[in-house]
Amino acid sequence: MKLGLFSMPLHRPEKPFLQTLEEDREAILLADRLGYSEAWIGEHFTSKVEQITSPLIFLATLIRETRSIRFGTGVINVPHHHPVTVASHVALFDNLSEGRFLFGIGPGGLVSDAEMYGHHDPAERQRMMLAAIDIVLELWRGEPPYRFDNPWWDIAIDEAVYPRHGVGLIAKPYQDPHPPIAMAMVSANSGSAGVCGGRGWIPISANFIPSRDVATHWPLYAEAAEKAGRPADPSVWRVARNLLVTQSEGQANDILGDPDGLFHFYFRYLRSLRRLPEVKAIADAPAEELNELLDVEEAVAEIPICGTAKTVLDRLVALREEIGAFGTLLIGMHDWEDPDLCRASMRRLAEDVLPAFSQHCAALAKPARLA
Repeated sequence: MKLGLFSMPLHRPEKPFLQTLEEDREAILLADRLGYSEAWIGEHFTSKVEQITSPLIFLATLIRETRSIRFGTGVINVPHHHPVTVASHVALFDNLSEGRFLFGIGPGGLVSDAEMYGHHDPAERQRMMLAAIDIVLELWRGEPPYRFDNPWWDIAIDEAVYPRHGVGLIAKPYQDPHPPIAMAMVSANSGSAGVCGGRGWIPISANFIPSRDVATHWPLYAEAAEKAGRPADPSVWRVARNLLVTQSEGQANDILGDPDGLFHFYFRYLRSLRRLPEVKAIADAPAEELNELLDVEEAVAEIPICGTAKTVLDRLVALREEIGAFGTLLIGMHDWEDPDLCRASMRRLAEDVLPAFSQHCAALAKPARLA
């Protein structure tokens, strides 16, 4: 069992931008020192809450300050970019990091980004993403001349090619044949599970959905992998959870019971995106009223794993029993309202919880001895 971070990232909108960037950097630097295996950073263009507009630029600032942690885009919203730009920038980062890169892609889920770019139809964004990634892979795999015809991009290079001087050639990734590709699954019975299984991509189960929804993901992945003749190894499955290890149960109860605490703010923001007209109509309502409208209390009661190391371990054991084997536990990062608490939680998770949870998972994986 490996341990990683998944950060959208998500911060209070009133917090200064530079402060949020420094806190996100500090979290990844601490994760590297504690032995976390990977850190995923999201991409959004039109949100003061999810402020990182380029995970590649942000993560590039950490390459030389870290030892072994791998960097993931969680995700690059592919329809909002030109495929040649994606291929070139990803190849650059993969070389700068000497292969410590995980290529997370998605269709773009933030409604304001979709409106800004004019990509209103989620189904069309999904088609654009798959078409774009096919172009990216062919650019990396092949050599010019290139020509790609599709409804969204007219891409060609034929005459302006002079290999002797490197003209017309696109940068190739450091990893051979390319960085591992990943997609997030954000609902029950997610179609992305089948896409990942069929194409051999990394499946990531989102942290903001109930565990019963997460339990639907692996069977769909495994079925698609089998149809494609690919192995279905659960060690590739990343499962993200909203998780906080506290010093006491009382501290955990105070955090979970605060109507404007970190968990309530997190789910209130996410759920408001689905119901913006209703939320905008009562924009100045107190947190409690918005929580009731958006069923935030239900989400906080069901989804986060919060408590002492023993409580968190027990919850993770129950999660493993419910959803089956997986390879990496990703911690959904929250705003560092209490930096000391968040640092201590990351440390307790790595030093107190993970070793016992890994031992439990390893025991389950061993074949039963014959009498």
